[in-house]
Amino acid sequence: MTIPFLSLQSTNQPYQEKLIKKFSEKLEKGWFILGQELIDFENNFARYCESNYCIGVANGLDALTIILKAYKYPPNSEIIVPANTYIATILAIINANLKPVLVEPKLDTYLIDPNQIEQAITPNTKAIMLTHLYGKCCEMSSIQRVANQYGLQIFEDAAQAHGASYEGIKAGNWGDAAAFSFYPSKNLGALGDGGAITCNNEEFYKAYCQLRNYGSSQKYVFDEVGLNSRLDEIQAAFLTIKLEFLDFENQVRQQIARTYLNQIKNPSIVLPPSNSIDQDVWHLFVLRTSQRDKLRAYLSEAGIGTDVHYPIPPHQQKALSHLNHLKLPITEKIHREVVSIPLNPTLQENEIEYIIDKINSFKG
Repeated sequence: MTIPFLSLQSTNQPYQEKLIKKFSEKLEKGWFILGQELIDFENNFARYCESNYCIGVANGLDALTIILKAYKYPPNSEIIVPANTYIATILAIINANLKPVLVEPKLDTYLIDPNQIEQAITPNTKAIMLTHLYGKCCEMSSIQRVANQYGLQIFEDAAQAHGASYEGIKAGNWGDAAAFSFYPSKNLGALGDGGAITCNNEEFYKAYCQLRNYGSSQKYVFDEVGLNSRLDEIQAAFLTIKLEFLDFENQVRQQIARTYLNQIKNPSIVLPPSNSIDQDVWHLFVLRTSQRDKLRAYLSEAGIGTDVHYPIPPHQQKALSHLNHLKLPITEKIHREVVSIPLNPTLQENEIEYIIDKINSFKG
């Protein structure tokens, strides 16, 4: 049996006819940027996230960068960020001419540790930019208390958390603003790059709209130094089609995760936390083992695809050489040991059983 880690052909197949029909309609109409399809998607996604506004942009990194630029913090102001995150979260801070301050995660959740945030705050700290990693929301109540105490903004990197919630509030509606990615492999994935910002503040909504379009308030009038970062009409139309089925697909993911959590019993493997199965959207199902390379080779031989999210922590990347001196043992341990196994709505019951059997048979 061969089970790829993820097949985008398979995940998009249920929508193929609708996507082709919509593409033909857009091709005939000939309007591809900042049109009605984008407006419709923005309204629908804002409603889905239970936020007031949504602004479609070109990708998740731009969404994060635009959020920070809109606040016009003094250069080199400090933004607290998880040490265990995809590099885009940190690049956005640098791109906005600000300083990332890395905070360790909890080992059991992989998410930023609220207890360590306060220790990282200085007079130069302006905001906390957190990441809802792998489809699980951060401990938002605790983070919100710290932010309120010190007068800090909260920005959510929700690129992996479409539909996730914490204490009944959805990702994208906890902080002052949130960034989403619609990269094709996301729970809500486009057929190319795409991203969005959600917020509840009208003033910043207008600022984000301006910044995504060269800083323009009206055609050929530029009030800010902005970006060319617009979610195009075709991708917006595709996302509208797929958004209708997002909750259903997330429920399928939750059921697969529940099966994995109940049936994987290998003592050499640490499973992800199971305390909020129905609030998490399981963008990834991440195991942890000191025998990662051995496990990956064993599963590959059995025809099971895996991936590593992520093999090198941001502070050890060449691109961030000014952070290479940092010692972050929890983050480093996570990046040495994690491995993601297949979890997506197209997995069949026999494939899930096969994956579980092979993992339980692994000799660490």
